Amino acid sequence: MINKNLAKLILNEALKTGADFAELYIEDTTSHSINYDNGIVEAVSNTTSLGVGLRLLKGNRSVYGYTNEINKKNLLDLANKLNAAFNESPIKTVDSFKTMKVKDLSPIADSYFSTPIEEKLKMLEFAHQTMKNYSPLITRTICLIAASKKNVEIYNSDGLHFKDHKERERMIIEAIASEGDKHDIGFIGPGAKDGMNFFRNLDIVKLAKEAAEDAITSLHAKECPAGKMPVVIGNGFGGVLFHESCGHPLEASSVARNLSVFSNKKGEMIASPLVTAYDDGTIPNGWGSNNIDDEGNLTNKTCLIKNGVLNEYLIDNFNGRRMNMKGNGACRRESYKYEPTSRMSNTYIDNGTTPVEEIIKNTKLGLYAKKLGGGSVNPVNGEFEFAVSVGYIIRDGKIAERVRGATLIGKGEEILKNIDMVGNDLERAQGICGASSGNIPTDVGQPTIRVKELIVGGNGGRLV
Repeated sequence: MINKNLAKLILNEALKTGADFAELYIEDTTSHSINYDNGIVEAVSNTTSLGVGLRLLKGNRSVYGYTNEINKKNLLDLANKLNAAFNESPIKTVDSFKTMKVKDLSPIADSYFSTPIEEKLKMLEFAHQTMKNYSPLITRTICLIAASKKNVEIYNSDGLHFKDHKERERMIIEAIASEGDKHDIGFIGPGAKDGMNFFRNLDIVKLAKEAAEDAITSLHAKECPAGKMPVVIGNGFGGVLFHESCGHPLEASSVARNLSVFSNKKGEMIASPLVTAYDDGTIPNGWGSNNIDDEGNLTNKTCLIKNGVLNEYLIDNFNGRRMNMKGNGACRRESYKYEPTSRMSNTYIDNGTTPVEEIIKNTKLGLYAKKLGGGSVNPVNGEFEFAVSVGYIIRDGKIAERVRGATLIGKGEEILKNIDMVGNDLERAQGICGASSGNIPTDVGQPTIRVKELIVGGNGGRLV
């Protein structure tokens, strides 16, 4: 996309006022999606973008800019606008580049982009019909199939050159149930980096029925009681609570500035000894996986918490300067329009040894948060609030009535220490994480866990 001679020229122009590091990030992206609304093709989108981001560093200062006009004059102009942030003699130049070999951890046998649209439409229609046939209370279905592919090149002033290719796919299945003036939603959104193989291996009937069932049972559920109680959090997307309340505060973008509740706590006990947690960007075909991060570092399986002890942070090269640590493959961005920073990939609490049935059996009275929805967290103090999209009351060690409107309220460091049972049913689920470097695909995950005491918000009075 940019040859080595032009890259060398731009980087040396960027370095001439004293920056100690310069980096060119070039990205060519194609995206496609089909929106199938209530059995009708509502929209077909096919977009392309090509752009370059240029970052200059000096000590703990950074400047960043981007352009989608990729020619010599425009790139030199961008370099000169950015290098105006510094006013010293050059301390380094680039003479040549070494192209680094990148192993493909998620090979694609059959690309989405080479598959006829008819096959994709059949899958969408199948999901739609399954939900509509499930119950007359399903009044609307929304199905989406989408994919993107990126070709990336990185040149930096250390004389390194990287090339990478990424392809991701996702399917959204959403059922809306209605009765009178009540409406509720069931949602499932699996994704991967596996081409058409991902879609062909999906059990669409099972997923569509699950979405329809979630919508209908929520429609008839009573309001959740409120108060402090034991909470059993289901596997898979239940891991979004760890992702938001604990994962973000472990990112160097917060830790390096002492803006995290976990700053300067490496080696300390921050969780129950039952908790071991990882961020693993190397999982083959994982939704949040990458061969290299957006600085060119190899991705890693990073043990964040080991038997309750804070073991490691997620570090990008720039924030690593403040921490006197090297980046560990955790630098990501949405596109060339964003300056990269430390972000999660596939983040999960690891399996324990307790069967799920035993966790439920040993809970006399509490809430089973089978699925979590959206939420918010303050990374400085770890305070969070999360909606429960599918919830049940546990009575005398058995799952009882479905409830709606539950929220989980607390602090990340407190919930980690209050986990007193960890199941053996680890599962991952897919989502989109938004932060300073844009929206990126991430996996969340965990086995079923129990928090011995957590504040539950709801409008159903007290739990009795």
